[in-house]
Amino acid sequence: MAGKGIDPELGVELAEIAAAQGCELLQVEFQAGTLRLILDREGGVRLEDCETVSKLASALLDVRNFGPGRYTLEVSSPGLDRQLYGPRDFARFVGHRARVRFVDAATGKRATVVGRLTAFDEAAGELEVSEIESRPVLRLRLQDIQLAKLVIDE
Repeated sequence: MAGKGIDPELGVELAEIAAAQGCELLQVEFQAGTLRLILDREGGVRLEDCETVSKLASALLDVRNFGPGRYTLEVSSPGLDRQLYGPRDFARFVGHRARVRFVDAATGKRATVVGRLTAFDEAAGELEVSEIESRPVLRLRLQDIQLAKLVIDE
């Protein structure tokens, strides 16, 4: 679980709240007065999951006196065009199409590819993406990947 702009201890407590509801807390981000919690769950996140986590998280945030003033709490699922948050997501979504933004190790320049995730080697820290059939498979190092999101198949 990644957390941006929050105390790591609070992130752990929020993750425990999500886990108690059978969910995984994928992302915590506090930016521009909005605290976003992104949940995942085997079989999909339900509205009830978001509601329960929101109520429990809100109570925790009140007790912890979170934020310098007013803020908005958003609790949601990652959605169909979800961001891939790390090795577990890369392994889980092999076979799916994704848009991957990365830094080309050879040139140091940013590049983006849209293709099918064909393999993930956690030990080597590499993701394989097949852009189109006429091109070779790209092997990307995880440390070079800046953002990866699923692309909805039509």
